Amino acid sequence: MIEKQKTILKEITLNGKGLHSGQEVELTFKPSEPGSGYRFRRVDLENKPEIKAVAENVINTARGTTIEENGAQVMTIEHVCAALSGSGIDNIIIELNSPEIPILDGSAKYYLKALREAGITDQDAEKEYFAIKEKVEFKDDKNGVKIIAYPDDNFSVDVHIDFNSRVLGYQYATMNALDEFEKEVSGCKTFVFLHELEMLFENNLIKGGDLDNALVIVDKQMSKEQLDHLAELFNKPKVEVLPEGFLNNTVLTFQNEPARHKLLDIIGDLSLIGMPLKAKIIAYKPGHYANTELAKIIRKQIKKVQSKSLPPEYDPNASPLLDINEIKKRLPHRPPFLLVDKITYMDEWVVCGIKNVTMNESFFTGHYPDEPIMPGVLQIESMAQIGGILLLSKVPDPENYLLYFLKIENIKFKHKVIPGDTLNIRMRLIDPIKRGIAFTIGQIFVGNTLVMEGQFVAQLAKK
Repeated sequence: MIEKQKTILKEITLNGKGLHSGQEVELTFKPSEPGSGYRFRRVDLENKPEIKAVAENVINTARGTTIEENGAQVMTIEHVCAALSGSGIDNIIIELNSPEIPILDGSAKYYLKALREAGITDQDAEKEYFAIKEKVEFKDDKNGVKIIAYPDDNFSVDVHIDFNSRVLGYQYATMNALDEFEKEVSGCKTFVFLHELEMLFENNLIKGGDLDNALVIVDKQMSKEQLDHLAELFNKPKVEVLPEGFLNNTVLTFQNEPARHKLLDIIGDLSLIGMPLKAKIIAYKPGHYANTELAKIIRKQIKKVQSKSLPPEYDPNASPLLDINEIKKRLPHRPPFLLVDKITYMDEWVVCGIKNVTMNESFFTGHYPDEPIMPGVLQIESMAQIGGILLLSKVPDPENYLLYFLKIENIKFKHKVIPGDTLNIRMRLIDPIKRGIAFTIGQIFVGNTLVMEGQFVAQLAKK
């Protein structure tokens, strides 16, 4: 089955305080069109600027992930992005009237709950994943940080943390698939060490902190006077230290909740790749900086792959590299089964060619009389003939060779081909030819639209 992109059925609003600003924030989720991704919209600013949730827009990773675009910022986006990613949503608009996302309870739970209430629905577009093909790594040897993405057919995350804390010790958390996110990860709260809490207060931060939206780790002895002062700061009648070394402000959901929250942060930060990922992530001492740096590396890989998905340059006024007479010298095919009109480009690995589709094609008589559509098998054949030009150029006596299909796979027809279309076809040799076996990948464009793609294995054999 083809997996579809997802958005929400209706808009839904949440209210809360920004963790650092303490401002009251109204956040509204709104449906968005296929292919639009996650977009934050600052409705409190003139012209309501939008900020795309992509890695190159990250400008700060201190105590949260901040993005900026069009002169507007949004802070602490990781929890809401984790909820979106964990629920399988691809496209959404997040409107807010403040520069900071509300902290709520310090987890992704209430965001996920709101998205479920809004309803998650399929869209009329295929979901596109980015699959890691080889190991991708970010390292910070000085701080012992390392995050690695390995090739895998699914998305999973393993997290290892060690803060040299007698309270936390070494912790490990794992999520084997996104369908575990809601139950095992989404409700895990952020955490802070008590000494960090004091520093944040002194720097006029965490104005929206109220001891209900974070686990507070007490890593030193505290007197009654200090605890009373802390209770006064957070407007609590009383606070005390539990035997486990946490303040009694909240109850641990899991014994390894801090590690699980780090896992939640990774999911949110890696959503800035801009599309769902197929990879196994293994993270040692991760943080927002390392997470988003890995996202930037993968984002560059995506752009490199996508650049190969742009149509080949084609100038109909330019002289072709090979015209139809030259093509007939290289291919054994003849009308009505010669399905390439000219070759526009060729190097060691890539060949590009043109097939003009007109109503005079014999197959339109029966496919179909009232709605002429070029059969998919003939699109495949046209690609194979153009690829054959490249493969036959690899032997000194191409007139003595023929090409045979061994395998055709991952064929996707994305748009119908009709009379009047000009097929702009690119075939790429994936690996060097070995023992006459060639692995190629091909694409057909009409204008800027990708109409068909697939992978081919062919054998170059003497007649």
